[in-house]
Amino acid sequence: MSTLRFNTWQNTGGTEVANSTLGTGKILQVVQGQRTTSFTTTSTSMVDVPDVSLSITPSATTSKVFVIVNGIGGGTNATHGTEFNLVRDSTAIGIGTGGSDNFSAMLLTRNADMGVGFTITYLDSPATTSATTYKLQMSTSNSDGTAVIGRYAAVDYVRAPTTITAFEVSA
Repeated sequence: MSTLRFNTWQNTGGTEVANSTLGTGKILQVVQGQRTTSFTTTSTSMVDVPDVSLSITPSATTSKVFVIVNGIGGGTNATHGTEFNLVRDSTAIGIGTGGSDNFSAMLLTRNADMGVGFTITYLDSPATTSATTYKLQMSTSNSDGTAVIGRYAAVDYVRAPTTITAFEVSA
């Protein structure tokens, strides 16, 4: 995990500037987590994807946290999907509403030899200055298949990392 933090800011004249005078929409810190190997599950309940998590400590309760998750994945069976949730601490965020099952993202592959790229983005308002954990969870939609992340579903020769990145944005 990488973290970029600033103790002090300086303007172009070299004078120190307080965080509160930076204005809105400025990036205050960036944190990243990454998994470079594949991960699979046959669980129909959400499970944590190891290493696709991070902890960020906002500098103000008004800060926003912009989270991006990127990866590839799929399923070993064309009759099911791979479901994803973005989670803040223990709460799923950025999920759909109104359905019987609501997720942050879902992949459907028609061919088990395929992988599908996906991105989840969410602008969160955690309203805290305590350390906050963001993570990716996944499940399979059908108990007769396997959900896969980090590689093509049924073949093991195409690999890509799965990353989660959080940006603290001044409000």
